[in-house]
Amino acid sequence: MRYLNEKDLRDVGLNWNDTIDAIEDAVVCLDMKDFAQPVKPYLRYRNPANRIIAMPAFVGGKVNLSGIKWIASFPGNIDNAIPRAHAVVILNKAETGEPLSIINTALLSIIRTSSVSGLMIRYFLKARPMEKINLAIIGWGPIGRHHFQMATSVMGGKLDKIFLYDLREIDKDEIDSPYKDKVVVVDSWQEAYTDTDIFITCTVSKAPYVDLPPKTGSLQLNCSLRDYKVDILDYTKAIIVDDWEECCREKTDLEMMHLNRGLMAQDTKSIADVVVHNCMADYPAEEAVMFNPMGMAVFDIAIGKYYLEKAREMGLGRELE
Repeated sequence: MRYLNEKDLRDVGLNWNDTIDAIEDAVVCLDMKDFAQPVKPYLRYRNPANRIIAMPAFVGGKVNLSGIKWIASFPGNIDNAIPRAHAVVILNKAETGEPLSIINTALLSIIRTSSVSGLMIRYFLKARPMEKINLAIIGWGPIGRHHFQMATSVMGGKLDKIFLYDLREIDKDEIDSPYKDKVVVVDSWQEAYTDTDIFITCTVSKAPYVDLPPKTGSLQLNCSLRDYKVDILDYTKAIIVDDWEECCREKTDLEMMHLNRGLMAQDTKSIADVVVHNCMADYPAEEAVMFNPMGMAVFDIAIGKYYLEKAREMGLGRELE
């Protein structure tokens, strides 16, 4: 059994096209029903803002592994210079259940989240080609920074402006990127939102605040799930989820749309509809598209396998008895 930590993943490096491809392979398994994934339980105690989530799954196809992610999210940690999230992924042989690897780092989960967004961007731009793209990222923690890396990697020279906003000060001089000259640090989310083609929320917001109409034909990546007021349904009916059962709970924006505005599963499309059935092309070009990803364990297993194989090839990690 191979043990990998954050340093091992960083030594493997980040190839966003490869990690997005790994997510795409897993989505094909979703469409073929070649997977198993129970709804994940949340463990809460003492402070209800904190949670530890168990995320088991089996993924068939090219992945052909089972496993589990055990991820803790303690938002108050950042005030004490401790990472908000801590995670361990265990990968098992699908045929025997034998453990193959332990991956001990929240970085894997961050890469998974950013790669899922990258897959949506890939299919959005396939349906709606653009040459000058305004991007905005709200929240400049680890997830926001990795979304920046992913987006600049996959869109590169097509990016015109990159708006960044966070409640904490963002020091533009600390950004190491060939696209640094395109970065605009703004003073409000509204400045980042109104003229943006791809808008990404990477916050730990406790309450929704986005109450303005999105840019016509834009992509809204609601990664943090609790940023949009239900009024978004007045401006678009193009709502996509990774999984309705997972998304429509835990006071997410999607659950609020369901409870307060009657949004139903049949009113939405899934990530498999996007990748396998090309549903992006069915939406009117002027309609904004909103993606709500609760986070699926099948994607963690797929990204885990990618890093395990790369680590083996490079001789990284430690073999445990």
